[in-house]
Amino acid sequence: MGDLSKTFRVRDYDLDATLASGQAFRWQSLGQAWEGVIGGRWVRLCAAKDGIATEVAKPISDWSWLEEYLQLQIDLGQVLATFPDDEPMRNAVAALPGLRLLRQDYWECLASFILSATKQIVQIRQMVALLSERHGEPIASGGDDPAFAFPTIEAIASCSEKELRECKLGFRAPNLLGAARDILDEKIDWRRLPTMATDEARGELTKLRGVGPKIADCVLLFAGGHHEVFPVDVWIERALQRLYFSKRRPSARRLRKFADTHFGPYAGYAQQYLFHHARVHLKLK
Repeated sequence: MGDLSKTFRVRDYDLDATLASGQAFRWQSLGQAWEGVIGGRWVRLCAAKDGIATEVAKPISDWSWLEEYLQLQIDLGQVLATFPDDEPMRNAVAALPGLRLLRQDYWECLASFILSATKQIVQIRQMVALLSERHGEPIASGGDDPAFAFPTIEAIASCSEKELRECKLGFRAPNLLGAARDILDEKIDWRRLPTMATDEARGELTKLRGVGPKIADCVLLFAGGHHEVFPVDVWIERALQRLYFSKRRPSARRLRKFADTHFGPYAGYAQQYLFHHARVHLKLK
């Protein structure tokens, strides 16, 4: 026995900002709710008076997987208290109270960010949806449309490059295929990644084709829980330039050093606030 729905009591959790902020790509906004897939489960989430109302397609008794994914145990106040007390950071937090980081599956997160190269969030969502529909396992859905789990490493590794290109992956197809096959061929220490220190895990991930420091850092932050990691991409470079260095043009190396030292032990959270604030509210181009 189990339940099809549960409401989690949680304060200061902005579901809309969290699911739309470019860290996960399986979520679709439908009216007041969000529908998506976590692992092999279809899920509907909706902001409730005192927390988050959830629905699943099959009764379950253990909801710990969802608590872990949504990171409900994190004390957001403690995180925010570690941020630097400067105007850009204060403005970002004020604009997005309740923005959270998710804890995603390692493979899905890695694959999604390999696909993210030079693409907008809406396009990444489309690629991930098509890839899941064609190469993922069908799962029970509580919505109007069929649902599919994200393809396994084995499923991607068994594809041809042509099949992946047919999912609109373009030049990313050989990178995704190469990463899946390299993991299965044990070119990297995949199984030990979750227990590695940050620098060691980054070094392993960047051995994979198509994975540079930015993609590796996104995986470490959004799947590995390395909260001190501050991914730097073109958006963040522009945001840091505009918000912190408006009077001069620092080098990429200087920006990287600033990002690594300015934002404290939860720099990854700070990055997400700055990133989403810059993208949505500051309209950086």
